[in-house]
Amino acid sequence: METKNLSTRCCIVGGGPAGVMLGFLLARAGVDVIVLEKHADFLRDFRGDTIHPSTLELMHELGLLDEFLELPHRKVRRLGVQVGATSLRIADFTNLPTVCKFIALMPQWDFLDFLVAHARRFPGFRVMTNTSATDLILDGDRVAGVRALSETGAIEIRADLVVGADGRHSTIRSSAGFKADNLGAPMDVLWMRLPRLSSDASDAFGHVEGNHIFIMLDRGDYWQCAFVIPKGSADELMKTDIGAFRGMILAMSPWLGDRVNELKGWNDVKLLTVAVDRLPLWHRPGLLCIGDSAHAMSPIGGVGINLAVQDAVAAANILAEPLRGGTLTDDHLARVQARREWPTRVTQSIQLAIQNRVIRNVLAGAAPSKPPFLLKLLDWLPALRGIPARLVGIGVRPEHVRTAEAAPATD
Repeated sequence: METKNLSTRCCIVGGGPAGVMLGFLLARAGVDVIVLEKHADFLRDFRGDTIHPSTLELMHELGLLDEFLELPHRKVRRLGVQVGATSLRIADFTNLPTVCKFIALMPQWDFLDFLVAHARRFPGFRVMTNTSATDLILDGDRVAGVRALSETGAIEIRADLVVGADGRHSTIRSSAGFKADNLGAPMDVLWMRLPRLSSDASDAFGHVEGNHIFIMLDRGDYWQCAFVIPKGSADELMKTDIGAFRGMILAMSPWLGDRVNELKGWNDVKLLTVAVDRLPLWHRPGLLCIGDSAHAMSPIGGVGINLAVQDAVAAANILAEPLRGGTLTDDHLARVQARREWPTRVTQSIQLAIQNRVIRNVLAGAAPSKPPFLLKLLDWLPALRGIPARLVGIGVRPEHVRTAEAAPATD
């Protein structure tokens, strides 16, 4: 079978939040772009589903917010935590300087489908599903495109720029010879769903009890739950009867009652292997990595999606004009890393501090049974709850859309 040959200004590998947002913004700015997605669609469970105020602000800037919020979602305006028998309020998003003063809990596939639908209104946008990147095309030291495999056979896509947005197990960064610095994580996470009653509380919260951490997110008719376990302990735990695990959940949240029986076996529980890493160099001539491909984030704060989206916005702001004019240089790619590396480092530093000073001690059974003074202070002084809300909801360097709509939308 013959190899199919295509060409574009920018080929983005990975149809996650970073890749789809970048593809949309570049197409909106008049740049020809192809997004490769290895799956047939975006419908995969237990992906990050938190759309933070910073991302909602971008939707407002794009004139899409009202339509976006018509999609089914749940609003989280406050975060709480229970340590032993003590309940504390630790973050309040209602006073943020943003249009939306809440986190929207929305299935990631709805978010991505929405962006793709709007991106397709621009003639330069193309998404190719069931298409897996297999290798890079090189022209000397410069990356000149991507080799891929689709249902119909092999494809070679020549591009002025290849963007790796294919996640923490990135084929693109591996093919480029990039090696990430592993920053470490003491935990993994077991994800599951449990039924939610209308009489249940609605705010998201976490529960710390003994050496266990249990987090619950309101998804309307169900709770999306995360049970934090020591790194590498999942295999041994999953050898036990599921009933023992149900008992661990009930020991922390006895009010769930027989709802835990919805976990009929370990097939109802999904493992998220937590990794925190960062590339020292995000680019080489003709290639840029963003999102999890450049920096895998801890699930703490649920900021991974939003940091990836911020990467995409910064990349579009810097790269749209040189891509459209055919004047892209490695200096432009370096500017993207320079713009986004600092907020990535700061965010990961905060996550690592929480991991190593709090979560590691809890999982080892070395944490105190009473809340630490800092959490008590957040509960006592409402004004202080805006600090964690800002760090989680907005981040340390929020991006704004600077690219104009260069081409009229098509019907």
